[in-house]
Order: sequence, then structure tokens, then C-alpha cells
Amino acid sequence: MDTHTLPSATSTPTAPRFDTKIAVLLREDLAPWQRLNVTAFLVSGLGTAVPELIGEPYADADGTAYLPMFRQPVLVFEGGGELLTSAHARALSRSLPVAVFTAELFGTGNDRDNRAAVRAVPTAGLDLVGLALHGPRNAVDKVLKGARMHP
Repeated sequence: MDTHTLPSATSTPTAPRFDTKIAVLLREDLAPWQRLNVTAFLVSGLGTAVPELIGEPYADADGTAYLPMFRQPVLVFEGGGELLTSAHARALSRSLPVAVFTAELFGTGNDRDNRAAVRAVPTAGLDLVGLALHGPRNAVDKVLKGARMHP
């Protein structure tokens, strides 16, 4: 058999099914560069708060070392501003680890100012453009109810 042949449409790869889910929810009106920037910032928070999400370091055949990454996929969703607000409230009510990115953070240039911008606004008034969360699959699914997969 040719080792470069792709699996047929009828074959089913055996991928592990994780009990937990890592998800990012983005506001649907963000520019492409904003979507990428927000996603990168948000998932960095999950990696520090939930260290068991990070796998082992990588190495290539020559022994060159690379940094470890998440050990499970990150699913990216989108929705409107109201959906982000309700998903945020649902995540907090379930005590799930959550990272937030607000519209004000596009105008700051450093971590200190980012934290000050979030701290200046009450929870209910946050102008959310993205959030990331991790938790049991069913809890994350309930938090993201109404969101659609990012295209």
C-alpha cells in the first residue's frame, strides 16, 4: 500500500475523545487580525491556569526541542455580543476557568494597562469580544449554547 495515500471517506480515524473541552468564543464582527490576536491571548490564560492541559515538549528526528502545546484541540466559535455576555455569565455560574478579552484591550499596549482596563469595568458592563474556557464537555457545550463554529 502507498504510504502517501489519504484515508478514504469511509475510514474512521481513531482519535481520542476527551472528557473536557477547550473553547474560544469570538464576537462575530471582529476583523481577521483581531480574531487571531484575541484567540492567542485568550488561550495563553488557560495554559497557565490549568497546567494539566499542556502536554509534553516536542522534538524532531534531529533532537531539536520545541515547546509543549495543549494536549487536546482548541475549538473556536463565534456569536454576537449578547451571546458572549450570556456565555460569560453561564461560565461564571459554573465556576469554569475563563479568560476574557474586552474591546478596550485593542487600545492598550501592555499587560499592566490590559489588567487596569478590565478592572475598571464591573462584570456586567464588560464589552466582551472574546472569551476562552475549559471544563467538562457538557458544561462547555451548555455555556456555548447558540454559538456556531468559526468558519
